[in-house]
Amino acid sequence: MRTTHHQYPSRSCGLAAVCTFAVGYILWVCWIHHVTGVWVYPLLEHLSPGVKIIFFAAVTVIINVFYLVGEVLNNYIWDTQKCIEEGKEKPKLE
Repeated sequence: MRTTHHQYPSRSCGLAAVCTFAVGYILWVCWIHHVTGVWVYPLLEHLSPGVKIIFFAAVTVIINVFYLVGEVLNNYIWDTQKCIEEGKEKPKLE
């Protein structure tokens, strides 16, 4: 993040992509359990179905928060708005 400025998509598109990935991964984990009868993560073995749903939802929210923190840090480090206004790239931090 400190060596390269990342151009993020619009916030709604970025969050939609992150949610799509998270849901796809959760479905894949559930599919593996369905086929093999073994949970990829042993913790899931001890959770009731309702708690699994809450757990999966919480993990999805946390992943989205990490995405937003990354976007904020990227904008802070590279000062995107100022670079756009000045029409130049901000020099790298030393």
